[in-house]
Amino acid sequence: MNPLLSPALLPLFDQIRPEHVAGAIDTLLAAANQSLETVTAAAFPAQWESIARELDVATEKLGIAWGAVSHLNGVVDTPELRAAYNTALPVVTEFWTRLGADERLYAKYKAIDIQTLNTEQRQAHKNAIRNFVLGGAELDGSRRERFAQIQEQLAALSQKFSENTLDATDSFSYYATAEEMLGVPEDVQQAALAAAQAEGKTAYKLTLKMPCYLPVMQFAQSSALRATLYRAYVTRASDQTDAATLQFDNTPGIHNILALRREEAALLGYPNFAALSLVPKMASSPDVVIRFLRDLAQKARPFAEQDLADLRNFAREYLNLPDPQPWDWPYVGEKLKEARYAFSEQEVKQYFTLPKVLSGLFKIAETLFDLSITRDHAPVWNANVEFYRMERAGPQGAQLIGQFYLDPTARSGKRGGAWMDDVRTRWLRPDTAQLQTPVAHLVCNFADGVEVDGHKQPALLSHDDVTTLFHEFGHGLHHMLTQVNEHDVSGISGVEWDAVELPSQFMENFCWEWNVLRHMTAHVQTGEPLPRALFDKMLAARNFQSGLQTLRQIEFSLFDMLLHTVHTPGEDFMPLLRQVRSEVAVMHPPEWSRTAHTFSHIFAGGYAAGYYSYKWAEVLSADAYAAFEETAGPDGLPNLETGRKYRQAILETGGSRPAMESFKAFRGREPTLDALLRHQGMATS
Repeated sequence: MNPLLSPALLPLFDQIRPEHVAGAIDTLLAAANQSLETVTAAAFPAQWESIARELDVATEKLGIAWGAVSHLNGVVDTPELRAAYNTALPVVTEFWTRLGADERLYAKYKAIDIQTLNTEQRQAHKNAIRNFVLGGAELDGSRRERFAQIQEQLAALSQKFSENTLDATDSFSYYATAEEMLGVPEDVQQAALAAAQAEGKTAYKLTLKMPCYLPVMQFAQSSALRATLYRAYVTRASDQTDAATLQFDNTPGIHNILALRREEAALLGYPNFAALSLVPKMASSPDVVIRFLRDLAQKARPFAEQDLADLRNFAREYLNLPDPQPWDWPYVGEKLKEARYAFSEQEVKQYFTLPKVLSGLFKIAETLFDLSITRDHAPVWNANVEFYRMERAGPQGAQLIGQFYLDPTARSGKRGGAWMDDVRTRWLRPDTAQLQTPVAHLVCNFADGVEVDGHKQPALLSHDDVTTLFHEFGHGLHHMLTQVNEHDVSGISGVEWDAVELPSQFMENFCWEWNVLRHMTAHVQTGEPLPRALFDKMLAARNFQSGLQTLRQIEFSLFDMLLHTVHTPGEDFMPLLRQVRSEVAVMHPPEWSRTAHTFSHIFAGGYAAGYYSYKWAEVLSADAYAAFEETAGPDGLPNLETGRKYRQAILETGGSRPAMESFKAFRGREPTLDALLRHQGMATS
């Protein structure tokens, strides 16, 4: 049997092979197309449940199978799987585009009597009508055909952008000498040595994967080594890379993506793609977003200027670097932090082993949200992947809430970054009348454990890694703790894109609470917990360079928004990026830097004209967390009643109502900027 067609409740990841993709997708597309013809027939009733029982059941099967293929393409990319994925991508895209623009189905939805719908279904119906319009259902023949062509071309271009980024990253390696590796953390050196030895070399193999690249930039004493890696990193997938990897240049793809997006917006009657992108979001217009970003930049700029002055002074006085170059800043920053706060990230890292951090993360989630989290069994795609189940005590015993896969470590063929994806969504199924519980993927790219004296150590996480894990787990909680039974507005489905980061960024705050953090630390060699004195130093350094970091996020966000409003597709976009930097940045990269060419969030990841969402939702998350600060007990532990209220108002409601309504249900008012500025050490009073 084709594993992608299996009736199993979970994907058979250990059995899926590239040769299974075409046959399964053809079969599922045929079934979905048949269901579409059935529900659009004149005699078929215009009833929500009837349409769901026939069409939604068929499209969910297709979605889950294609989701499994897409997931594997992101975490175990091989030439064979990539070829199978790219062959199926156009036909899958064509189906979803055609479904979203089908005027017969649109008419059927418009004919549904909304008085027959419950509250969740009404919100889902409202979203569906909006999505039909955005999907081209009101376009006429030739314009509709062109709209469909654009969707197919954009899907292919986004996939190619992602492939180029991965291939450009994986293709680079540098074999360093022991002298060049001076200062680099021992675990990173061991991993680099083992990687070289696996190839029969005696040097240290360095790559552009983040667990290798970042610590080299922070700790390597050799400025020349840092310069080599920096140049390779910021010119990946661009016209500035070396001749051997010019095949991965994303420049033409970016031009084509921007042109197609502008054309798509025009077809739907919008002045630019940003205006189209914001229709289903909280922000009302591009101008509102741009004003928000510029206002925040103005507030952050004095702090960023002071951050930069501190770095320059320290580099000149203590590191003999009178004119630091871009590849020197991470090293200078790490040395300044060590000098100012008397600790290093490497010292902290020894206390954060992945098993202990997971235990602490699960403890806070279990306590705050009335859960139990335990290991479970499921087919997986890599030996490092773990599977868990979430339960809650109920009248009939333990009640399954959700399940999730955790894929924590970086490896060749795995897309960089960290993300949460849904496998399936909570749904009171119309075909069986049974409640389907949600399942999620949580994916990170941490360094794997290294061999020490013949034994493999557990993976060591930096505090930033810990924060990333909490962030993705927050997305997972949003998806899995929902109590909404209508799958189109369950969990993260239907949530405005610029509010979807609220629960993820909210969870990051717990990484700075002593009574949470102390439960998830144990020194990798001694087992001793993190000393309170070391935590206090970390806390003092929490907002180290927060001004610079804020401006960097605003730079990305403003570039994204202006790229999709004022930029003319086809023209060189680098002048716009330089213009944005001259307006908001205080630290400038070299002319040959090409970070836009690997900006996967906006060219391959769904954040186009939406990267501002991180800062927008940070206002929501900081204000939401302030409620926990206001109600914390004398022991500093979170108030359980506040946790229950947050769970019910934000997490359980999913997309069943506007995000602002959920926020006000929790806080009793609209959000303010105050908590964010205070959390980041940029409050002026």
